Formats: sequence, C-alpha cells, structure tokens
Amino acid sequence: METVLSENDRRHLENRIAEAERLTKTQIVLATVKRSDIYAEIPWKAFALGASITGLLVFAIDLILFRWSNSATVLISIAVTLAVAASLVVMTILFPKVARLFLSDHRAEMETRQYAESLFLSKELFSTTGRKGILLLISQFEKKVVLLPDRGLDGHVSKDDLDGIIELMKSPLAKHQLRQAMEIALDEFIRIIKSLPEEIPVRDELPNTIIEEKGL
Repeated sequence: METVLSENDRRHLENRIAEAERLTKTQIVLATVKRSDIYAEIPWKAFALGASITGLLVFAIDLILFRWSNSATVLISIAVTLAVAASLVVMTILFPKVARLFLSDHRAEMETRQYAESLFLSKELFSTTGRKGILLLISQFEKKVVLLPDRGLDGHVSKDDLDGIIELMKSPLAKHQLRQAMEIALDEFIRIIKSLPEEIPVRDELPNTIIEEKGL
C-alpha cells in the first residue's frame, strides 16, 4: 500500500512519540487510514440527485421550447438524464472531494470513531500497565481525527483537552500535512497530560511505528 508519510517523517515522528511517552508516562499510538468505511450510499445519492435535477431541467426545456413531446424527445430526455446521473456517480468514485459532498458530517464522525475503536481493540492498546494507552487516528477521506485514551488516563486528560487538540490539527490537515498535525498532537499531549503516578513503570510496551492502513 502506498504510504502518505515519507521514511524521514516516520522516523521523526517515532522519535517524537518516544519523547512524549517518556515525559507523560503514557503509551501513544499514531495511526492514519485512507477511508473508514465504503459508504455504499454515496453513489446512489449522487445518481438520485443527478437524475432529479437533470430530469427537471429537461422537462422545463422541453415544455418551454417545444411544448410537445414525441418518442424521439422522450428517448433523448431519458438518455440525457441517465448520462448526467451516471457521470455524477463516476465523479464520486474518482474524486474524493465530490464524494464528500454526499457524506454527512455525523456519518463521517461515527464511522471514523468506529474504525478507531476497532483498531484500539485489534492492536490491544488496552494491554498497557495501568491502562495508559492513547490512540490518535486520522481518517483521510473523512478528514476526521479521533483520540481514544484508555481508562487509566481518566482524570489526566479531559474531553475539552482532546477537542482542543483536534481543533489545532485542523489547519495542517486541511493542507494534507499529516506529519505537522501529528506533531501538534504530540506537543499537546506533553503539555496537557499530567504525569502519571511514579509507581507506574516507564517502559515501551507498544511499538512506536506509525500505523498506516487502507481501511474499507
């Protein structure tokens, strides 16, 4: 699979993860996925919209210009309507920006969170001593960020803190700067997460390798 981070970026971020883990006594996993869901409804929405608008326009043009219909104009009207609708479907497949127009913010948020929760379990982030793992997932198609801290971080990082980190990441993500966005998150982890109790040992329990997945 083609990666979005260069080898230099990956090495730099892995070093930054090690530094943040040492200072916060947490285990941090950074991940990015191209797409959190297939969104089978997007092509159908595009087809329905294209057919509806084109059909209305064709009807209006026929009514204004011709004021009558025969078999030829009916066939042409159907062909034009289907062609435009099909073209819009193809555009949603080829161009993510077009596809996102048919994806609600709530649906994108929900699917990205579900993917993050599944990744949290599959990578066994819950297995750290003191349950002090935290996952940061960036879903590229949805342009969403999910932060999932384990229960051992309750009281050390709040929902407002996490929302603030995500807000700071929006600007570099809009410019497709994943490394910069991840660095912002690591800096904020260091600033926000209060040091955990001294009795919790500091050891590297989870790999620092950046997870990059194709997704669904």
